[in-house]
Amino acid sequence: MSGMSIRGFTCMLLIAYLIWCSNFESCIAVRSKHWMHSRSTSLSEFKKKGKSYSNSHNHHGIGGSKPKPPTHKNTPTLPKAPPHKNTPSSPPIHKPKVGTPSTPPPKAYNRGKSTIFNVLHFGAKGDGNTDDTKAFKATWASSCKVEASTMLVPTDYVFYVGPISFSGPYCKPNIVFQLDGTIIAPTNSNAWGGGLLQWLEFTKLVGITIQGNGVIDGRGSVWWQDQPFDEPIDDEEKLIVPLNHTEKPPLPIQSEMGRKMPSIKPTALRFYGSFNTTVTGITIQNSPQCHLKFDNCNGVLVHNVSVSSPGDSPNTDGIHLQNSKNVVIHSSKLACGDDCISIQTGCSNVYVYDINCGPGHGISIGSLGKDNTRACVSNITVRDVKMHNTMNGVRIKTWQGGSGSVQGIVFSNIQVSEVKLPIVIDQFYCDKRTCKNQSSAVSLEGINYERIRGTYTVKPVHFACSDFLPCVDVSLTSVELKPVQEQYHLYDPFCWQTYGELRTPTVPPIGCLQIGKPSSNRVQTDHDSC
Repeated sequence: MSGMSIRGFTCMLLIAYLIWCSNFESCIAVRSKHWMHSRSTSLSEFKKKGKSYSNSHNHHGIGGSKPKPPTHKNTPTLPKAPPHKNTPSSPPIHKPKVGTPSTPPPKAYNRGKSTIFNVLHFGAKGDGNTDDTKAFKATWASSCKVEASTMLVPTDYVFYVGPISFSGPYCKPNIVFQLDGTIIAPTNSNAWGGGLLQWLEFTKLVGITIQGNGVIDGRGSVWWQDQPFDEPIDDEEKLIVPLNHTEKPPLPIQSEMGRKMPSIKPTALRFYGSFNTTVTGITIQNSPQCHLKFDNCNGVLVHNVSVSSPGDSPNTDGIHLQNSKNVVIHSSKLACGDDCISIQTGCSNVYVYDINCGPGHGISIGSLGKDNTRACVSNITVRDVKMHNTMNGVRIKTWQGGSGSVQGIVFSNIQVSEVKLPIVIDQFYCDKRTCKNQSSAVSLEGINYERIRGTYTVKPVHFACSDFLPCVDVSLTSVELKPVQEQYHLYDPFCWQTYGELRTPTVPPIGCLQIGKPSSNRVQTDHDSC
């Protein structure tokens, strides 16, 4: 083949190749454009379906696509409760499963932060008359199964609820009891049987939080009027002598026919055997007996809580601690008929600050050692407290015959106004008419009073320590207490078997405090140790 023919043939092949490549790229472009359009359409449809799926499942707080609940137990941000009038409407999305009633059962809902279980959705009426106890129990039973869930008691409702134990050995942790409405106690004796020690009790829970701006109302007046004549009384009343020398008339003895309620009075809200417990924001009022109690708890936080009952309501402690450790109580207002805060045996590492107390009997450690028992209390700090018109300010009270010890106590920056007895140690405490003398005692050591200032109406300081085991290492710094003559006799400071130091001059002078340590101080034995 000639050279011209070869070159011509080569050119033809090159032209054919270029034409073929051009057509191939156009085909690829068309196919690519079609694929992108199809993928975009599929993605759009998938997103729409996914959104619908997610919404339908998150509405109930169940299913694989719900968000993981928060692990932090403190005050999750809660959505507003769904609108409700009389009977809450059922969710419109899901139909009942085969074999279920035509009306779907109430379920939880989820709005991103916590699974919500509303008591209204479990049959509670919230009209103040209908017994909502069963609805509360059912709501708790569901909440208990979901970690970090919220049991909602909604605002603008009044729930009549009988005694309930919100038990938790098998409950998930970090449950929130959101109290925005009002819970009222029964005033019918039939609801209490022969008498119960608790009304609302939370037991063996981890990370339980009670929060909100709601009210727990014990409606205790029906119990107080039935107080028997032999009801225990505060022993410090014996130190208060009216100017006219007249004693308070004895309370009338109620006949059995006239008695309305059982003789055993319940605590309004109690926590037992729980770990990392928080109570915040709520009001507890008019409890038949103690308002808020923690027993055998570790890790307690109470703040921005209000306790309210009349100053003459019997044995209505504000906050009662027993066998509990690592406790913080602050920024709360406590008004009651007994101790604003009572710290009992088995308590350690307790920090109380920014408290308004009054009326009431002040803040007390004890009573300890009753019926020859051993009591152990240590590392207690109470500071930045205001007290007005209380019987006592800061007090330690123990019974004769007890054992154990109280040590490492600080009362600091306590402002008292018209308080009868601002500073008290009483190792001869007796809430009965008579108590026998006994030699053994709970030992007291390392009790520090700093910046206790204000006015008193009976006696500024009352230190009555054991003959057998005197109080040691009692220190006073910047104590300034001035008398206000009201309706009581005024007395000078009193000390008995009390040893320590005056780190600054005091007003009035407390010359009765013995400086140093007793020469015959008995060595602490195993009987005293904790």
